[in-house]
Amino acid sequence: MLAAFYERPGPAREVLQLGELPDPQPGAGEVRVRIRWSGVNPSDVKSRAGSRGPTLPFARVVPHSDGMGVVDAAGSGVPPGRIGERVWTWNAAWGRADGTAAQFVCLPAAQAVPLPDGVPDEAGACLGIPALTALHAVLTDGGVAGQRVLVAAGAGAVGHYAVQFARLLGARQVLATASTPAKQELARSGGADVVVDYRQPDAAERLRAATQGHGVDRIVEMDIAANAALDLAVMRPGATWAVYGSGAREFQLPFFPLIAQEALLRFFIVYHLQPADRARAEELLADYLARGVLQHNIAERVPLGEIVRAHELVESGRATGNVVVQVD
Repeated sequence: MLAAFYERPGPAREVLQLGELPDPQPGAGEVRVRIRWSGVNPSDVKSRAGSRGPTLPFARVVPHSDGMGVVDAAGSGVPPGRIGERVWTWNAAWGRADGTAAQFVCLPAAQAVPLPDGVPDEAGACLGIPALTALHAVLTDGGVAGQRVLVAAGAGAVGHYAVQFARLLGARQVLATASTPAKQELARSGGADVVVDYRQPDAAERLRAATQGHGVDRIVEMDIAANAALDLAVMRPGATWAVYGSGAREFQLPFFPLIAQEALLRFFIVYHLQPADRARAEELLADYLARGVLQHNIAERVPLGEIVRAHELVESGRATGNVVVQVD
């Protein structure tokens, strides 16, 4: 099979290779998916760049956890009726050597989820990390029904889904931050009532005014290191911060304002969702997909032969939305 892979961490142009690898065969409880689209996420490029250390956990890594394709083989214990299913994948490259940047991937059957008819193929490569992260952020700790919700980076890969999910799950008001007019319009198209440029000195004042001075009940945060001061300024007492990212490995938070406001800081990583949380998110996501109520923000579609460019797009932050690689 044709695959992209790397054998040492480093810059994309120096370490990513394209070549032929043996076709994998599914083991017990596994399916083999013929990949059509592979999703590139920030965690993929960080791992390739060496964020987890100077050595790899495997001799060779085929990157990317998210993907979409068709089940073409099943191992023992898997119903043969699954062959031919359109599916999307999650955690394909998490703790594993072989991800979705290849013509085939074998993985536990539960990690290949049926993709409803009518959903574009490439959208299936955006669900495992961006969509599930966004959905868990608005479901955790009681959900967002009746809440005023602030979504940081409301035009981003996760944020654009989070805006939509907050609206679908009954948020009273959805606010978002975004930098440029184009990004602000994208956040509004997803359902944000108010969008503010976080770089402006009056950003906190404008967000609080939009809530009539109440403050926000929940913050869906993609970079707590950069945005903590703004979050503190706009939260109401007892607000939940659902934090899934940070632009810095270490950061500081002021103790007294947080305890005085009785803030709940919920840090989570989508790779480690508890089974019940993942099942709940998958069930809701399947319903939304089947009903066709979601927008899928595909920023770039890149052929597998240009995977270096795909990684560099994600790494640079130039892409507004999801970057997907066409494999088949």
